[in-house]
Amino acid sequence: MSTQKRYHPLMMVLKLWGLVRGSFFFLLFLFVIKAGSDSLFIYYARWVLLAVIGISLLAIPLKWLFETYAYDKKAFYLNKGILFKSEQTIAFSKIQNVNRHVSVIHRLFGLTALHFETAAGEDASVKFEALTLQEAEELEDLAANKEEKEAVLEEGQGAESVLPSEKTLHFHPTKKDTIKASFISLGFLFLVPLLFSFYSNISDIWNVDEEAKGIFSWIAQSPLTFIIVLAGLLIVSAVLGVVRTYLKYGAYELSSDKDRIYITNGVIELQSFSILKERVQAVELKQSLIKRMFGMTEVELISIGQGVISEDSPDIKSLYPFLPTDLAYELVEELLPGYQVEKKMNPLPLKSLAIRMIQPSWIWVIATGALFWFKPAVFGIAASWIYVSISLLIAILVWRWLNFLHTGYLLRDNFVQFKKGFFESSIFYTKREKVIEVEVSQSRLQKLIGAASISTINRAKPIRVEDIRDIPFSVGEEFYRWYLGRKV
Repeated sequence: MSTQKRYHPLMMVLKLWGLVRGSFFFLLFLFVIKAGSDSLFIYYARWVLLAVIGISLLAIPLKWLFETYAYDKKAFYLNKGILFKSEQTIAFSKIQNVNRHVSVIHRLFGLTALHFETAAGEDASVKFEALTLQEAEELEDLAANKEEKEAVLEEGQGAESVLPSEKTLHFHPTKKDTIKASFISLGFLFLVPLLFSFYSNISDIWNVDEEAKGIFSWIAQSPLTFIIVLAGLLIVSAVLGVVRTYLKYGAYELSSDKDRIYITNGVIELQSFSILKERVQAVELKQSLIKRMFGMTEVELISIGQGVISEDSPDIKSLYPFLPTDLAYELVEELLPGYQVEKKMNPLPLKSLAIRMIQPSWIWVIATGALFWFKPAVFGIAASWIYVSISLLIAILVWRWLNFLHTGYLLRDNFVQFKKGFFESSIFYTKREKVIEVEVSQSRLQKLIGAASISTINRAKPIRVEDIRDIPFSVGEEFYRWYLGRKV
């Protein structure tokens, strides 16, 4: 086992930076915006905030001084706590996912953050706020048992099973993909919320309403000025949208080797995620309405780990969110042998539509009750609330009908597949051995027409429950027998 080590000193800088950002708004509000306030609440809030900041400033160096780690060829050994010490052992065999995050501060010092996730969750994970690139590589190799595999290879035992496999690059977005992603994600509207946010923050500190009115009046005086300003804003917004999308996805790479799937992302701040293929519990193909219109699909790998290494870093277990639909189906099959998502599924029988149509809608009941009580005259029309109620009911029924048309299921020898949703469509696919529990249920309405609901539970964080309603009861019975045939 290695000697006990302290974490890299940069950890203290990162913790300090997090403390500054976390307390900045409260400091601004209590000591700048409310500087002249005589409120007792503000007075005591200031002292509480200063006390919390003081304790945090003291805890940061003490945490670095007293918390240490060590490792050997089998596990990590962590010493945690300042006043109350605890020791923790985390075996490499329990590690599910490996995440890296390189912030701007990390890049300045040639370091990286590294996070090993386990099935037991955050409390049993190993997180290094800062490591040298060399040490990060060594720890990843240890966790992957590379030294042990190389020793076996040198002895000539089972060489084929331990030969290092090269990574295969499956996808990297082009410039055209980045522009399309910017448009489909509505990135070209990025400037609008940015300007509103800026105006809101400024107006909280200084009174700029009069200046804003003057600017709007000047723009509205001349149609030509209005057109020029509007065109300029659209151009700037479109450029910012493309730049923002590029910074988010421009350096995206999806690759794999024999055992793992690798996702890297980020231009300024770099992040990587890797997962053992055998640890993927299910996949989900998701489409918003606009993505479906443009033939785009997002694929999410469902696993136990979060795929997030810090509060600032996004969950990158999803593959590139703007994959062409055909390519998305192909990538699932390439990355996960044995996974083959089918496009054609069994639709729900027409009698299931009847159940969905006659089920009471609490949204409509509550809204109609409120309309009856207040009886608003919409557009000055007396008793117009009745037409609003009828319109809402029609909209709900149409929405149910569209969801019915976009619901399907498929049950095969080794997998189950659900499809549902219209505005947000999803296809959920999992293999039988990955399902830890199933349920077949019937409501009173379903019993009348011989329908049922089925659900699956997969290991994930949080536990993933997926269901489909109003299928034929005979399919529910088949589903139950299908699950009983799994290999334990």
